[in-house]
Amino acid sequence: MGVKKNKKQKREDYRAAMKQDDVLTMPRKKFYRQRAHANPFSDHQLVYPPRPDQMDWSTLYPAYVAPPEESQQLEAAPSTTEEAPSQEVSAPVKVRRLTQDVEVADIGCGFGGLLIALAPVMPQTLVLGLEIRVSVTQFVEDRIKVLRRQNEETKAYQNVSVLRANTMKFLPNFFKQGQLSKMFICFPDPHFKARKHKQRIVSTTLNSEYAYAVKPGGIVYTITDVPDLHGWMVQHFEAHPMFERVGLEEQEADPCVEIMRNATEEGKKVERNKGEKFVALFRRLEDPVF
Repeated sequence: MGVKKNKKQKREDYRAAMKQDDVLTMPRKKFYRQRAHANPFSDHQLVYPPRPDQMDWSTLYPAYVAPPEESQQLEAAPSTTEEAPSQEVSAPVKVRRLTQDVEVADIGCGFGGLLIALAPVMPQTLVLGLEIRVSVTQFVEDRIKVLRRQNEETKAYQNVSVLRANTMKFLPNFFKQGQLSKMFICFPDPHFKARKHKQRIVSTTLNSEYAYAVKPGGIVYTITDVPDLHGWMVQHFEAHPMFERVGLEEQEADPCVEIMRNATEEGKKVERNKGEKFVALFRRLEDPVF
């Protein structure tokens, strides 16, 4: 008689099985469950590039890898982690380039609903989800891998990927100035208590980082079901000199707004509970001329 497996072992076995190259069934969320939110100020043992030109995107978007002669040999640089930010490496960094840059980022992408919905809508654009939770990131990775296998002939879903990252700390490490045309902030943690407001994903400091990564004319999309948080995000973006709020008519004409309202798991939950969704878009203004 075999030993009965506990829940942790079942999860580990299931995830290991999902790593097989011939899996064509979509992953099941119950094997990837994790706390709804993570403390962005905790150490998460994350690895990140010292600067954007040292980010190797090739494993995330293999269909977009540039020819080998376009790879770049960089000088030796620190191996950067949250635990050992100054650990030295001696070998040069070989970066395999893509034929194009990532242009769309979903901050705190959750289980990837928005990513999957955007993939066929903007098939020529590279879309990246950033998620801090380990298990949730792995779910999205497995989900995308299965979708790619299911659509090998059409090459669908090659333009979307996910990366485990803490954007509150390391967004400028991944994106160069003006790289993004769209950024989504969907149903972020509201952090209701006043002492926790510093953990909100929208703030004066973070908005400056968003202004750095988003190109002039680019759009930051926000949505929440919490009125107080909606007011907070509107207040902080409108107060920032590099953003202006998009008018209601233009907002509702943007096809990404409808996708954002209905594609995310949180958005579907709000819909089931007959809740209200609050949307606001903000345009990145042109850089001032001195």
